[in-house]
Amino acid sequence: MDFYRVGDKIISFRRIETSLRKALKLRSQGKSQSETAEILGMERSFISRLESLGELRKAKQIGVVGFPVANKEEIRKVLAERGITNCLLMTEEERRAFVQRKPGMEIVNEMSTLIQEYRTYDTVIVLASDMRTKWVESLLDNQVIMVDIGTSPLIEDVYVNPARITEILDHILEKS
Repeated sequence: MDFYRVGDKIISFRRIETSLRKALKLRSQGKSQSETAEILGMERSFISRLESLGELRKAKQIGVVGFPVANKEEIRKVLAERGITNCLLMTEEERRAFVQRKPGMEIVNEMSTLIQEYRTYDTVIVLASDMRTKWVESLLDNQVIMVDIGTSPLIEDVYVNPARITEILDHILEKS
């Protein structure tokens, strides 16, 4: 359990998290902000701020980056069915070839170009190993949704469940 000392108070992070989950569950069940606040003994404005803090808006542009993806064509099909064509998906072999066929400066320039491109998207879905999360989020200053596809280092292609990608996309796209 995470505890924090704030002045002369001891704060339980678990208690806060439990309350937040209850609030979001009530809202997703159709309760109004006022009803949710009343049930939980909170201010309505707090419920509003909570939703604003975690909101994923319908993105004008969604980009997807993933490696090493075994079923990249299947994932591309799922993306295309929802109108998303901005994707960079690679197998492990393609990823290795990308790095090995170019001198260092060319790789840096190409990576800089890719980072600049993906920073223009409203939301970027990243399919990568567990160690990439903080690194990717620090490079992109937009909404980043990380899909952990395995423990680093990934040296073989990983099957990505298309239903998982569909679920993420449906959540993003229904927020219109």
